[in-house]
Amino acid sequence: MNQRAVLMSIKPKYADLIFAGTKTIELRRVCPKVEPGDLVLVYVSSPRMALVGGFEVAEIVSDEPQTLCKKWQPQSGVEKETFLHYFQGAATAYGILIGRTWQFESATELKTLRRRKGGFHAPQSYRYVGSEEFEKLMD
Repeated sequence: MNQRAVLMSIKPKYADLIFAGTKTIELRRVCPKVEPGDLVLVYVSSPRMALVGGFEVAEIVSDEPQTLCKKWQPQSGVEKETFLHYFQGAATAYGILIGRTWQFESATELKTLRRRKGGFHAPQSYRYVGSEEFEKLMD
């Protein structure tokens, strides 16, 4: 694996929009160190709590929250007020533009991940994944 991989927690409704192709930017107050071509594994948070698929990073964008909102809010899957509230108090807003997406044939629930891949822990926001763990998660 030459790319960097990140395991990212995403709320169920936003993950659904990503895989439906209607959400093409993932918003973050703190952006992981990723670049185009890197991979994001999507862990859907509560109540689903499962690894469901992933996407390729197309680009990283950043700007003041108001400016980023004007340009990207329609592709974000959130209303303008929610967008601005999320970034309230932040000097910089980040967006990960979503490239190619994929879903696993079947999602792997948290309890199964913990059982099969000892020591697995779901990220609060995101965490980097080493090549060995990446291979296990992709099985």
